[in-house]
Amino acid sequence: MKAVATDGRTLLDSPLNRLVGARTAKALEKLELFTAGDLLRHTPRRYVHRGELVPLARAVEGESVTVVAHVLGVSMRPMNARRGFLLKVTISDGQHDMSLTFFAKSPRPLAFHESKLQPGTLATFSGTVSSYRGELQLTHPEYQLLEDEGEVDEQDLARPLPLYPAAVKVPTWTIEKAVGSILDQVRPSDVPEPLPDSFRKQHGLLGAYDALIALHRPQTDADWQRGRERMKFEEALILQTVLAQRGHEATVAHSDPRPRRATGLAAEFDRRLPFELTRGQMRVGEQIASDLGSTRPMNRLLQGDVGSGKTIVALRAMLQVVDNGGQAALLAPTEVLAEQHYRSIVTMLGDLAGGGMLGGSDIGTRVDLLTGSLGAKAKRSVLGRLAGGETGIIVGTHALLSEHVDIPFLSLAVVDEQHRFGVDQRDALRAHPHVNLLVMTATPIPRTLAMTVFGDLDVSELTDVPLGRQEVTTTIVPAGKRAWVDRVWERVAEEIADGGRAFIVCPRINPDDEPSHLETSDDDSRPPLSTVIDVADMLRAHPALAGVSIGVLTGQMSSEEKTGAMTALQSGEAPVLVATTVIEVGVDVPDATIMVVLDADRFGLSQLHQLRGRIGRGTRPGICLALSWAPEGTVAAERLAAFAATRDGFALAEKDLELRREGDVLGASQSGVRSHLRHLEMRKDARIIEMVRENALALVAEDPTLRTWHGLHLAVDEARRQTETDYLGRS
Repeated sequence: MKAVATDGRTLLDSPLNRLVGARTAKALEKLELFTAGDLLRHTPRRYVHRGELVPLARAVEGESVTVVAHVLGVSMRPMNARRGFLLKVTISDGQHDMSLTFFAKSPRPLAFHESKLQPGTLATFSGTVSSYRGELQLTHPEYQLLEDEGEVDEQDLARPLPLYPAAVKVPTWTIEKAVGSILDQVRPSDVPEPLPDSFRKQHGLLGAYDALIALHRPQTDADWQRGRERMKFEEALILQTVLAQRGHEATVAHSDPRPRRATGLAAEFDRRLPFELTRGQMRVGEQIASDLGSTRPMNRLLQGDVGSGKTIVALRAMLQVVDNGGQAALLAPTEVLAEQHYRSIVTMLGDLAGGGMLGGSDIGTRVDLLTGSLGAKAKRSVLGRLAGGETGIIVGTHALLSEHVDIPFLSLAVVDEQHRFGVDQRDALRAHPHVNLLVMTATPIPRTLAMTVFGDLDVSELTDVPLGRQEVTTTIVPAGKRAWVDRVWERVAEEIADGGRAFIVCPRINPDDEPSHLETSDDDSRPPLSTVIDVADMLRAHPALAGVSIGVLTGQMSSEEKTGAMTALQSGEAPVLVATTVIEVGVDVPDATIMVVLDADRFGLSQLHQLRGRIGRGTRPGICLALSWAPEGTVAAERLAAFAATRDGFALAEKDLELRREGDVLGASQSGVRSHLRHLEMRKDARIIEMVRENALALVAEDPTLRTWHGLHLAVDEARRQTETDYLGRS
């Protein structure tokens, strides 16, 4: 008889507390596992053989290892450079030693580990190898005590041992035991099959139930490899089918054509341009103009490196829409960027942005700004002009997505810095009938990622840089060398004296903030991460910057405070701005010539590249100084070396993908369907992605509703519902 929950759902929909006990279920909630299905989809991240556990001598920094070792010694002490306590455990496999480190705010949590890991104890330890002062160590490793080495028996030697993604107090062996309890109760009929039979046969894939058994209870390495291959194909097909459906929906939708006109706003703007557009801007402009002139809504991704001129391409498209009686909206992720875009557009248009206003051009239009912090009276005025069609171009933050905002003639939506919103937030704009969509990003995305995350969009690239863009030199500065650091501040003072402006970027705002996980290190010689408050105070007292006004900018400041800080920087009233990464995108200060990034080894490549793009935007070259504590030979040092070696954002995107997983490259905000990929890796699985994309397109072409394949229909429908839920949670 099929196991069914009391409400008629299958066993996989049952809450875990009914199946594994309330205590284990509560612990598993920390991993966001709530049902039997959640747990079975939480598959091992890797497999090892107990007889092949990595000897300590073969441990390599950055790699995950599992070792069997005896505890030699254990000690606890307060940390020197930050709050909290450190527990150090020395282990040995009989030939080599290694240190384990545990951190906590108080001694109490560490006392648990100290009591378990007494000298002479034998245990299995799992973790990622790091180094401190040239010696390898494991930080907060998972471990399981063994009574004696006889517990590592012949059966364990032959069977792959699954190691699960775990959490504090939810080690891999707890998860394995809970999974086993569920598998003992699950039958093949409980597990839905989303893959069409023809698809499985074509690619030689296991069924859904058999794949779960192969992943959780493999008898050989070939078992889990076949199970993982099956799951990669499943994830790829669901994702690509979602994108194929979206693409199909776009092709059957209708929009009012907004062709380019020989006279009007767009033509007059082009006539007034004080410079020539690049070949890339002209090419992409033609693509967009053609899209807007058709009856099929445009769905296009515009990739362009920092400074490639995406904004002017978007503005020309917006003017083309306004020339045809439509309205255009530009959606920016932050108020700082929205205000920057608004000022930039108004400046570029001149009197063409003064439609209906005294001194405005007779053929002009109205440009307005809408953000969450706009005053009630000003907001009512903007909303009124929008609803009446008086405003041709509206710039704003997510406030534009509010149900109270009426844009009756919306024809073009431009989403800037898409990676800061998340893949599917653009769907809210697609809810407007007949809207054309232009998604822009200055964080270039490798081809495979673009095909997977933006597979429902046509892709255009701006690879050339506008004439006159200045060179920016990048130098990595050892943060531990006082003389070098002092020279950094002297160099800042020299740029200010020469009329330049300076950005100083810090990873944290306030020293009283809770330390991040990035700061848990046994290296007491490294100070806590730099904060805006401390660095601003330090610079105000630094002899090299005597008499120089220092401003600050963080995301926690009010809109008025942010505007004031940027105005003071641009005018030279406060020519040094200490900020968080809130300045990462869109901020345009032509006089900015120098940027100092503190704790640069804690930033990703794409983020560093974006930050560097804030300088050298005027008539003078830029200088980027990245202060780093990363030792030579580490991944962080390699990342910084790549950053200093090139300004090519596309090359850096590929390097970033090589050094990190694609989820890190895209950012945590890339949720929705993309966040549910557990097995598919973009860089490694390009072959699968390309094959499956063809399958998905064929399936949707045959039956756009997918009802021919019930299991796939349900899986895709759930993926799209989850995407919408993730979007609503973010907005």
